[in-house]
Amino acid sequence: MCRNIKTLFNFDPPVTPEEIRAASLQFVRKISGFNKPSQANEASFAAAVDEVAAISTRLLRSLETNAAPKNREEEAAKAKARAAVRFGS
Repeated sequence: MCRNIKTLFNFDPPVTPEEIRAASLQFVRKISGFNKPSQANEASFAAAVDEVAAISTRLLRSLETNAAPKNREEEAAKAKARAAVRFGS
């Protein structure tokens, strides 16, 4: 799985449409192998990003949990600590 795609469920404040779109773009880039598609593939690429974003939005709205919402700052600090251990920074 692409390391740049972040978990979007159960955060306070809730995920924004921009965050969903960014994750969708990363997903389509990963599976297509294109960072920026050619003009011939641009329409298909954009349509795929739109569809993945729509499906992701529906999924996130339908999920339920009893767990307390995660704090974005705490999760970002944990990720930074994991990166420091992994990459020795």
